[in-house]
Amino acid sequence: MQQQSVFKSLSDPTRRKILQLLKQRSMSAGEIAAHFDMSKASLSHHFNLLKQADLVRTERQGQHIIYSLNMTVFEDVAALMFQLFSGNTKNEK
Repeated sequence: MQQQSVFKSLSDPTRRKILQLLKQRSMSAGEIAAHFDMSKASLSHHFNLLKQADLVRTERQGQHIIYSLNMTVFEDVAALMFQLFSGNTKNEK
């Protein structure tokens, strides 16, 4: 997991909204775009950052690209947060 790209992606409200939409179900780029008032180029930038962070997966279905969540990365982030903020560390005795 590329932690820096994951946290950068999660820091933006537009990308968080995209992830919330995908939490409900997989969607095409057009279905996601219907929820935003911004250019396709701007949304494409957000999609690319989410893909680089491996937070979303893409699958081509005909002329459409379908986006879905990559839950493995979210599980890794949750485990990292638990490790960072739990009272126990490996170095404690």
